[in-house]
Amino acid sequence: MNLPELLNRIRAFRDERDWAQFHNPKDMAAALAIEAAELQEIFLWKTGSEIEATARKKRADIVDEVADIAVYLFEFADNQDIDIEAAILAKLEKNAVKYPVEKSRGSSAKYTDL
Repeated sequence: MNLPELLNRIRAFRDERDWAQFHNPKDMAAALAIEAAELQEIFLWKTGSEIEATARKKRADIVDEVADIAVYLFEFADNQDIDIEAAILAKLEKNAVKYPVEKSRGSSAKYTDL
C-alpha cells in the first residue's frame, strides 16, 4: 500500500466515526505526544541490559504504539496540508548539512557540539 492509499484508509476510519471535529492541531499534537509517551513507558526504568529483552518481550505492544504514532502523525500532516514525503526529504537534506558524515559518524553529539 502506498502513502496516498494509507491516508485514504486513515481518513475513512476517522470519517466513518465523525471524529474530524475533534482532530484540531492542538489535540492531534497532544495525541502524538501521548502515544510517544506510551512507547517510552514500555522502556521506563529498564537498565541497559534489560532494554533488548524488553523490546523482544513487548514487541506486540511496541508495534501497536508505533502504529498509533504513525496514524496520528500522518493524519496531522494531512490535516495541515503537509506533504509528509517532501517534508521528510527536506529535513534529511537539512540534517545532512548539520551533521556531515566526516564530523558525525559514530557520534551522538548534537550538531552544535561537533
